Amino acid sequence: MNRAAESFTALGVRRPVLAIVMNLLIVLAGVAAFMGVDVRELPDVDTPTVSVRATFEGASPETMDTEVTSILEGAVARVPGVKTIRASSEENYCRIFIEFQPQIDIDVAANDVREAINRRMRDLPDDIEDFFIMKGNFDDDSVCELSVYSDTLSKEELAKRVEKDISPHFLSIPGVADVEMSGDQQRVLRVLLDPARMAGLRVSAGEVIDALRDARLDVPAGSYESEDQELIVRAEATVIQPKRVEEIYIRDNVRIGDVGVVFFGPEEAEDYSMLNGRVVIGMGVIRQSGSNTIAISSAVDRKIEEINQRDNEFHLSKTSDNAIFIKGALKEVLFSLAFAVLIVLVVIAVFLGRWRTTFIPAVTIPVSIIGTVAAVWLMGFSINLLTLLALVLATGLIVDDAIVVLENIQRRHHLGLDKMAAAVLGSNQVFFAVIATTLTLVSVFLPISFLPSQTGILFREFGLVLAVAVCISSFVALTLCPMMASRLPDASQKGFVMSGVFAFLSWIGQGLSYLYFQSLRLLLHYRYLSLILAVILAGYGVVYFLDIKQELIPQEDRGVIYVMATGPDGASLNYSDRQAAKIEE
Repeated sequence: MNRAAESFTALGVRRPVLAIVMNLLIVLAGVAAFMGVDVRELPDVDTPTVSVRATFEGASPETMDTEVTSILEGAVARVPGVKTIRASSEENYCRIFIEFQPQIDIDVAANDVREAINRRMRDLPDDIEDFFIMKGNFDDDSVCELSVYSDTLSKEELAKRVEKDISPHFLSIPGVADVEMSGDQQRVLRVLLDPARMAGLRVSAGEVIDALRDARLDVPAGSYESEDQELIVRAEATVIQPKRVEEIYIRDNVRIGDVGVVFFGPEEAEDYSMLNGRVVIGMGVIRQSGSNTIAISSAVDRKIEEINQRDNEFHLSKTSDNAIFIKGALKEVLFSLAFAVLIVLVVIAVFLGRWRTTFIPAVTIPVSIIGTVAAVWLMGFSINLLTLLALVLATGLIVDDAIVVLENIQRRHHLGLDKMAAAVLGSNQVFFAVIATTLTLVSVFLPISFLPSQTGILFREFGLVLAVAVCISSFVALTLCPMMASRLPDASQKGFVMSGVFAFLSWIGQGLSYLYFQSLRLLLHYRYLSLILAVILAGYGVVYFLDIKQELIPQEDRGVIYVMATGPDGASLNYSDRQAAKIEE
């Protein structure tokens, strides 16, 4: 084993080009992986969720639950991998949320849900409309919120353009589950019935509805074939003009125009959207479970610029973007990582007293960190707050191996060996110490990745990235450090600091060393006192641990204030709009 260790450490010294190439390959792999690795706020801990929404006009919550929700729940309950099912039945529509096991693929889950529901479609009422299945949660917050306004188009025309032209562009973005619209009022054909005239002609609302239902016809009438051509024939009887709708007969000589008035108008408003006091149409981009918020935000920005340049009849602007906070948090962590590397190098330079010697860990630290990025990509992880936190923590760990190897090489060199022999023998002496330290750190951090429940999913990337970074650092320390130490020229006696400053730092070091040995002698002399102090400190730690506030993710100030108000029961939309205007003022 000693010969194998000596051969391994001597290989980098005898073959410097080989050592440089091996470490450059680690760096190149990390740089290439950085171009393709995902960037997100936190690891992908989203539970695969599929949402189902169905609309049944005129149905009460009880009817919706009995005739629709219970049937859909029974259908999706048989889908493999279902963890929990939540359902809500409200007036006119129902929503079902199906949560799957973490290992289930979201695309497969959505297809299974769609097939299960299709098998039960015959059991649902015929008037079910707007049947929608989404790979995500309807209640999730929007990744981006957009506003659309126009100075030339009416609200009805703008709503139609948004639904037909704008919304599909954002739905085509990879990772987008749905685009919710708010404040839109579509242009619809309205029939205003006169109860007095209906009573005089003895016409019920049901008869009017049946007549309108049968009016919009597009009947296939076969085909016409000749020797060289075949034409499809259809009888078009579509009624789209208000006057023609009024001429539709209900029965006998009674027409719709006899009992009411037909006109085009906006549909009943269910909500209003305002931006700086201006009426707008809001759009909320909802992401799929497990999709990348930053990638969606960047794609939304490109779509907004493209649409605004193409069409001058309306303007599209972004009013909210969660990716801004994610990017800001990642920048802060990256700054902390760079600052940690700088502090480590300064501390090494101060205690070693030589710039040239500090150059060796200054090279090994970036090699280990950049190489870890390649492992992040290979394991399917992402650059997020926890993986970057692992790299920040690893900065102090990965430099330990380099310092141990470098310090022992310097010691052997000061004992009289030349640089080549000192590099080989010095690194060989600490070879197993470096390996043992690496294995100890891996055994400490690796079990974090196998914690159960959501905590294990959240910290899996943290533990694995930290373990990989330590392993790469040991390889770099045993190959690149001896090679550089054997090739660097000898430094001057005092190095980069002045003699007085170096003497002052040495005096401080000697004083701290004296205090340490005096306290150590005292504790060894009064052994029971040391044990009692340790027990007291441990007890205080347990007490304060039980009282300290506990949470999965710390709170952060994003500079956003949300004001939500709830009106009395039965409050109309106009009432809520007036109160919202007062709050805005």
